[in-house]
Amino acid sequence: MTICIAIVWFINGLFCKVLNLAPRHGEIVSRITGFENANTWTVLIGLAEIVMSIWVISQFKSRLCALVQIALVFGMNGIEFFAVPDLLLWGKFNAFFAFAFISIVYFNEFVLKRKIQPIRNV
Repeated sequence: MTICIAIVWFINGLFCKVLNLAPRHGEIVSRITGFENANTWTVLIGLAEIVMSIWVISQFKSRLCALVQIALVFGMNGIEFFAVPDLLLWGKFNAFFAFAFISIVYFNEFVLKRKIQPIRNV
């Protein structure tokens, strides 16, 4: 599941933003920020998403990583929900997919990992 989460961040970062294969991502950044150089910001966001995928795979401070992911997805999708719902792939229904991704990240880190870690007798 961790690999799947990392793949989501990597694909969105590299293909949708850095390589601009989904131009609506740049439009979203442009409309929300009003920046003339929104393409530069979109690429920077994409690079940050690629870094996030590496952090997810590394398992370094995995609980902090999960909390950061949850906060970012909640924040980004919340802003998009109210500011640019017309540019979202599924409109306001995008919130469902954001919630599903947040749930998967939470389940993977705070439920699944707890179940597979051995119980230590102290």
